[in-house]
Amino acid sequence: MGNANVSNVTIRPEEAEFFSDLARDWWNPNGKMASLHQVNPVRMEFIRAAIDAHWGGDSRSIRPLTGKTALDIGCGAGLVCEPLARLGAKVTGVDASAENISVAATHAEASELDIRYMAGEVGGLDIGTFDLVTCVEVIEHVADKRAFLSNVVDRLAPGGLLVMSTPNRTAASRLLLVGAAEAVGYVPKGTHDWNDFITPEEFEELLGEIGLEVVKRRGISYALGKGLHLSGNESLNYILSARRI
Repeated sequence: MGNANVSNVTIRPEEAEFFSDLARDWWNPNGKMASLHQVNPVRMEFIRAAIDAHWGGDSRSIRPLTGKTALDIGCGAGLVCEPLARLGAKVTGVDASAENISVAATHAEASELDIRYMAGEVGGLDIGTFDLVTCVEVIEHVADKRAFLSNVVDRLAPGGLLVMSTPNRTAASRLLLVGAAEAVGYVPKGTHDWNDFITPEEFEELLGEIGLEVVKRRGISYALGKGLHLSGNESLNYILSARRI
């Protein structure tokens, strides 16, 4: 993968291969990745609020990231990269799957968005640092979470903002996110291994060990009539923003 050395390889090869097989269906809102299209507006709501809070911007601004750089790690086919570009950022997307990167680049070009996409492990790519680093639904697919987080934080510029999301490791997530969701086809079979999920407390501790403090944390929940939304319930999934201590 790129010029990654052994210490920089944190994504399991079988995980990258699994998502590579789904690459061509990534932008189909009714396809195998439909769940990502449903949760993405919720993630972007949190990211936008975090941007405004971190840089003291005007919440009414259309392009609050103008003049800033953004990196999305584990970008898939670009579902977060494209909204960040529309918010004004100069965006780079990195993914371990070359197939995902190919689909992402093609879609961005068709959307007339100037986004730099790179295949490989973030720890093995010489790409500098960024004002905003996002990494959503990735760490649960990582073998060595501490090493991966260290590589993520290395990409954060001084005064930068980090936003990450992941499923929680609870009885509810085992039943609903792994069991029921895969059984009914809401997510492709094999998407998640519950044992790889990380709790918010574990996540905050790991971030603290590498010099970051969590600024805000919200659960991502589902309710009839409301759909997926940000809430105080973190039992299934949560998203957080962090900065250097």
